[in-house]
Amino acid sequence: MTDQDLTGKRALVTGGASGIGLACAHEFARRGAHVVIADLNREAAEAAASAVAGEAWVVDLADTAALEDLALDVDILVNNAGIQKVAPIEEFDPDAFRFILRLMLESPFLLIRAALPTMYARGWGRVVNISSAHGLRASAFKSAYVSAKHGLEGLSKVTALEGAPHGVTSNCIDPAYVRTPLVEKQIADQARIHGIPENEVVEKIMLTETAIKRLVEPDEVASLAGWLASDRAGMVTGASYTIDGGWTAR
Repeated sequence: MTDQDLTGKRALVTGGASGIGLACAHEFARRGAHVVIADLNREAAEAAASAVAGEAWVVDLADTAALEDLALDVDILVNNAGIQKVAPIEEFDPDAFRFILRLMLESPFLLIRAALPTMYARGWGRVVNISSAHGLRASAFKSAYVSAKHGLEGLSKVTALEGAPHGVTSNCIDPAYVRTPLVEKQIADQARIHGIPENEVVEKIMLTETAIKRLVEPDEVASLAGWLASDRAGMVTGASYTIDGGWTAR
């Protein structure tokens, strides 16, 4: 049974209605935190919030102008929301590139900016950024996603340095391909670009670089997020933790 070591803490998880975000929401709730599910999909957000006895925040995080004056009263912030688009650079839609950067880099900056004053006042806070092996390594045809994740790694480290005197830590989790709707939606695009059948994408594209030949499960990522949010990880900051089956060991 998981210790109730996050009792009294308030955790905000973006993209919390599915995949890694939903797994994190359940992990934090099991450990006693009150969880706020931030998601664009109202029905899914409300269902997820109900499942963890939390609350839903229906929000378009890509509308970054609306976040500039935001103030957040949270102890734990998990920046998880994201999308993927697979295309060669010369064919990559500039609007899609800008959208991904807004959602996956500018939005986390604004949420961190909104959360830090309260964390500083309490002398305690945890920022957990769900990055990717693509935050440490590049792959072809993912210019926007790789750019956003590399930027998130830098933002996380700056947050760690500024937050340290105030009891706030900031870390990245860098998984390989996780069994989520985001990954499933990539399969058709990957098949088209690489000229292979969809049923060969996981083996021939997604698992090529990993030593362990399987997808990561969402609850594996959530278990690390839960530990990073705990007092046991108080000396852990500015770090990037891989859950990538050996991908970045190469």
